[in-house]
Amino acid sequence: MSTDDFLARFGSPGERQPDPVAAAQQAMRNALPARFYKQAGVLEQNGLFHVALDGRTARTPARKPLAIGSRTVAEALAAEWDRQLERIDPARMPLTRLVNSALDGVEDQQEAVRAEIVRYAGSDALCYRAGEPEALVARQDETWQPILTAVEALIGARFVLAEGIVFAEQSAETLAAVARQVAAIPAPLALAGAHNVMTLTGSAILMLALANGRIDAEAAWEAAHLDEDYQISVWGQDEEAAERRAARRLEYDAAVLLLMKG
Repeated sequence: MSTDDFLARFGSPGERQPDPVAAAQQAMRNALPARFYKQAGVLEQNGLFHVALDGRTARTPARKPLAIGSRTVAEALAAEWDRQLERIDPARMPLTRLVNSALDGVEDQQEAVRAEIVRYAGSDALCYRAGEPEALVARQDETWQPILTAVEALIGARFVLAEGIVFAEQSAETLAAVARQVAAIPAPLALAGAHNVMTLTGSAILMLALANGRIDAEAAWEAAHLDEDYQISVWGQDEEAAERRAARRLEYDAAVLLLMKG
C-alpha cells in the first residue's frame, strides 16, 4: 500500500452497521494497518515543513499535504509516525489526529471555532466554586483565583462567579473582551490547539492564561483537575479513571504544542 493510498483511507468511516454490537465486534476484528514506510522525516519546501514518509509528503484524510509552517510541530509529527511499530495505531497518534483536524476542518471553520471558545467562556469551570467542604473551597480560591485575576487583567474585564450549580451569566462586555483575545490566536494550528486545551481542561480561562504566558502547561493541567484531585485525596484513586486521565494527558500535550508552537 502506498503512502497516498493509506493516508487517503486513514480515518475514513466504515460501512454503517444496523447493529451497534456487530459494528463494535467488526471493528475489533479489523487489524490495524501495517507500517508501510521505513522512515518518517521533515522536508522543507516553499516555506512549509512537510511530514515525509520515505521521502514522500504525507497527506491528511482529506488528501491535503501534511505540511505546516512550524518546524517544531512538523518534527514532533514525524517523531510520532516514527514511533509506530509493526502496526499503525491512530489512538497513539494524538498530534497527527489534531493536525489533521486543523488542516481539514479548522482551516475552513475558523470563525465557528472562535465563537465556540467564546461561548465556553460564558460558562467557564473556573467561575463555579464549591460552597463546601472548606478544604475544597480553600484550594479553589488559592489555585483558581490568581489565574482568574491574571486573565481579567489581560482582557480588561471581570467575570461573574457563582457557587454550586447556579448559572452565572457573563456580561456582553466580558465576552467581547474574550473574543478579542481569541481573535488573535493564529489559525489553523494554534486555534485547533486552543480549542482542544479548552475542552480538555473545561476552561477557556485556563486556555487564555496558558496562551498568554500567565501559567505553564503543568499549572493549567493541575488547575483543571483540582476538584478531581481533591476527591482522590478523600476517596482514593480509581484505576480506570487514572487510565482515562493518562490518555487525556497525551491529547492535552499535543494540544499545548499546537497552541504554543503552531
